[in-house]
Amino acid sequence: MVHRTFTVDLNKPLVFQVGHLGETYNEWVHQPIVSKDGPRFFANDFFEFLTRTVWWVIPLVWLPVVCWCVLVSFQTGLTPSQIALTVVCGIFIWTLLEYSLHRFLFHMKTTSYWGNTIHYLLHGCHHKHLTDGLRLVFPPVATAILCVPFWALIRLLSTKSTAPALFGGGLLGYVMYDVTHYYLHHGKPSKGLTKSLKRYHLSHHFRVQNVGFGITSSLWDRVFGTFPPKEAAAGRIR
Repeated sequence: MVHRTFTVDLNKPLVFQVGHLGETYNEWVHQPIVSKDGPRFFANDFFEFLTRTVWWVIPLVWLPVVCWCVLVSFQTGLTPSQIALTVVCGIFIWTLLEYSLHRFLFHMKTTSYWGNTIHYLLHGCHHKHLTDGLRLVFPPVATAILCVPFWALIRLLSTKSTAPALFGGGLLGYVMYDVTHYYLHHGKPSKGLTKSLKRYHLSHHFRVQNVGFGITSSLWDRVFGTFPPKEAAAGRIR
C-alpha cells in the first residue's frame, strides 16, 4: 500500500504530505528535527502566513479581550472580589482543559489521511519541529474559532454576570499557557520553578511522550497518574 512506503519530502510543503504516512505517521512525527529554520506547510502564501505567529501576539490580542470580559461582568453586577474569584475559577478550569486537550486530542493516535493531516496541524508539527518558534503558540484565528463553542458552553452553564469573567479567566489561563510554553522552549531558566517546568516539559518531548501533559502545572498529571517517572524527568536541561 502507498502509505507503507511513502517518504515525506522536507523540501516541499508538508501538510498535505503527512497524511500519506498512514500507520507510520505516529512514529515519524515523534522523531524531532532540531533546526532553527521551520518547514513550509502550504504552497499558498496566505495559508502559510496564517500558520506563523510570534509569541507576543498572544498577549497583545487576548489580554484586551480578558479585560473586556472583566468589565462586562462588573457592569452587570459582580463586585471586584466576586470577579477576582470567578477569574481564578476560570484559570483553574483552563488548567484541566489544557491537560485534557494535550492528552486526549493532541496525542490521539491517527492513521487515516485526514486524521494525520489534522493532527499534524494541531500538535504533531510541534513535536516534529519543536524549535520552530513561529509555530509554537496557537494562531489567533484558530483560537477565535475554538473560543466560540467554549463561550456558548459557559453561557449555558453560568449566569449572565459570571459568564464573561469566567470566560475571561479561562482565556487568561490560555495566555499564560501559551507564553509559558514558548518560554520553556526558547527561554533559559537557571533556577527555581521555571527550570523545573522546563525539565519536566522537555522530558515529555525527548524521553516519555505519553506522560507529562501539563505545561503550566503538573497538578493534573499527578491527579490522573501521568506524571513522568523520576528517571525520565531527571535529565539535564539542554
